[in-house]
Amino acid sequence: MHLLPTITTTDVQELAPKVAILPIGSFEQHGEYLPLITDTAIASVIAGELAAAYPVLALPPITMSCSHEHGTWPGTVSISARTLYAVVDDIAASLARSGIEKLVLVNGHGGNYVLSNIVQEANVTDRRMSLFPLGSDWSRARAHANLRSDAHADMHAGEIETSILLHAAPDLVRPGYEAADHDAGERRFLLVAGMREYTESGVIGFPSQGTAEKGKAVLASLVADFAQHLQALTPW
Repeated sequence: MHLLPTITTTDVQELAPKVAILPIGSFEQHGEYLPLITDTAIASVIAGELAAAYPVLALPPITMSCSHEHGTWPGTVSISARTLYAVVDDIAASLARSGIEKLVLVNGHGGNYVLSNIVQEANVTDRRMSLFPLGSDWSRARAHANLRSDAHADMHAGEIETSILLHAAPDLVRPGYEAADHDAGERRFLLVAGMREYTESGVIGFPSQGTAEKGKAVLASLVADFAQHLQALTPW
């Protein structure tokens, strides 16, 4: 699967989409076995699956976002919440000028809290923007795929992320995930102390439980759930 869309301007003209989807990832540490682009790759994979199933325009991803909880881990790069806000706002405005007034933010990084506020503000006078997947979408996907871990314990570089990449982009997964499980317990002050307070490896989760079959099932569940998001955003 291509992580970047290969659609042409003629294709877009023929599709005449009413909705665009914008993958938003990050460039941050994911242990020794997953790449810095993990969140971007996952958001792009989800967007590609959605574009294959629905008449939406998949945009290329935003590849750096709010990864400040990862501090100075080698390779991690962050931008400010206000910069991410401005970039998304500019993209939405550009799409509107070309006649696409609905935008779904496909978020692959849990630290992008500002996206919820962006969506809230965009919808004050009309239904213009949505955030996907929501926590409930991820929970249903975990249940559908029979994942053994939950979202809290499997926060970062764990079972669900490893499974998605084992299915969609196995060349991105290096050896080592089989023995990298780490249970960080309660993390009350993650936003204060950062990830290093709770993990030495950078992993919080259970990657050893990841499989390609689970990744496929997770994506299938997300694709099915997306129909409700489209209906909420554009009740035809």
